[in-house]
Amino acid sequence: MTGPVDIALLIGAAVLLVAVGAVRLSSRAGLPSLLVYLAIGVAIGESGLGIEFENAQLTRVLGICALVVIIAEGGLSSRWSNLRPVLPAAATLATFGVVVSVFVVGVLVHLLLRLPWQLALLYGAVLSSTDAAAVFSTLRRLRLRPRLVALLEAESGMNDAPAVLLVLALSVPATQALPWWQQGLMIAYELAAGAVVGVIVGAVGAVGLRRFALPAAGVYPLAAMGFMILSYACGAVAHASGFLAVYATGVILGNARIPHRHAVLGFADGLAWLAQIGLFVLLGLLVSPSELPAAVLPALLVGVVIVLLARPVSVAASVSWFGHGPREQAFLCAAGLRGAVPIVLATIPLSLAVPGARELFNAVFVLVVVFTIAQGGTLAPVARWLKVTAPGEPTELRVETAPLEQMRADLLQLEIPSGSRLSGVHIDELRLPVGAVVTLVLRDGVGFVPNPGTRLRAGDSLLIVATAECRDVAEARLRAISRQGRLARWLGGDRPPAQG
Repeated sequence: MTGPVDIALLIGAAVLLVAVGAVRLSSRAGLPSLLVYLAIGVAIGESGLGIEFENAQLTRVLGICALVVIIAEGGLSSRWSNLRPVLPAAATLATFGVVVSVFVVGVLVHLLLRLPWQLALLYGAVLSSTDAAAVFSTLRRLRLRPRLVALLEAESGMNDAPAVLLVLALSVPATQALPWWQQGLMIAYELAAGAVVGVIVGAVGAVGLRRFALPAAGVYPLAAMGFMILSYACGAVAHASGFLAVYATGVILGNARIPHRHAVLGFADGLAWLAQIGLFVLLGLLVSPSELPAAVLPALLVGVVIVLLARPVSVAASVSWFGHGPREQAFLCAAGLRGAVPIVLATIPLSLAVPGARELFNAVFVLVVVFTIAQGGTLAPVARWLKVTAPGEPTELRVETAPLEQMRADLLQLEIPSGSRLSGVHIDELRLPVGAVVTLVLRDGVGFVPNPGTRLRAGDSLLIVATAECRDVAEARLRAISRQGRLARWLGGDRPPAQG
């Protein structure tokens, strides 16, 4: 007999498969996949197949769970060598910049739409955070200056925390709210404590994954994700920012020498896709299409305020002190991508029955759709026009490490991407340190043992055995040649990055 659980599984599997197939179609059509997922949710909702869903509280809980996974994947895939130089600017933009954006949007929405101060500032708080999923998926398809990509990714990974805290503070009735200075101190504590918790959990996780051998390779990704969730939970228990804790833990684990690192990253990437699909479909279900036309005008008005005033002012006030020129600042303004995060944040006042919260949710939904269409297709030409592209920067090398515990050695798997200056280099020109040797080359599906005169080509896969002592030097040497060619050693680019 067919029961409700069977029907739910049938619908869930069908939605998942359609959403996965839509990734390929949306990529070919140039349409952001976010819109496809939202459209699926609307199509199976009350105006489509008739599934009614009005549980804002459940959406809020599931949305937070999804954001934890998405932020975790963003932290794992962030390179510390790229992140470290932009960390001060990113932290300023993710905290002070958020406050500036909230203030500018709140004041203008109060004056233009005649909304109460609490609701007007809620508009600013909900829309102040850029979306990690949108930033990670969009920017990594563009060839931009590495520090710009690192700055935008770090900002999107960190600014969810202050935005959530501000939305929660502004959703409390004015009669129950704490004085502004107490709220400011509380937010500062939660951010600082969240960073500390994330660093501690990340360090413990990195040491544990290296020192305690697990029975199967597939268990390592589960353990890594377990540390991520533990980081969020510890932060929440300590009344700290769980989102910032997750991002910090992800950065540490993603840059540590953990076994099966590439498998961990692949698993996290798959979970992040699943979280995005589920989250966007759920948000599409929650919205009532019949209410959206009334929200178009307020949404467009708020969008103009954000694009022309709030984002430029917050960027200029935050990053001008860190050596980012007018062109980079202009691109930072254009790349303030909004996605699921503002919609999830809008469910917080909705679940708490704040007056005007339904209109806020509808306006944010419309605005996210408009921003996604307008920004997603224009970033590439804007980057070229502002001359912030890096056409000569090759795709980052993918190096997978498998431990050879008893021999105190690592097995490195290297794939030579298109545009890498490794193409054309002979094996003996790699000048790998003593203790590292290329043992196998896979070319066009055929593997062979190379000799010193073998010339490498784009598309080759290499297996390199390196002792634990020289592993970092060997990897730094390979990355340097990929970027700078045979002269990397003389240009000083083959030094191993400092471990953070």
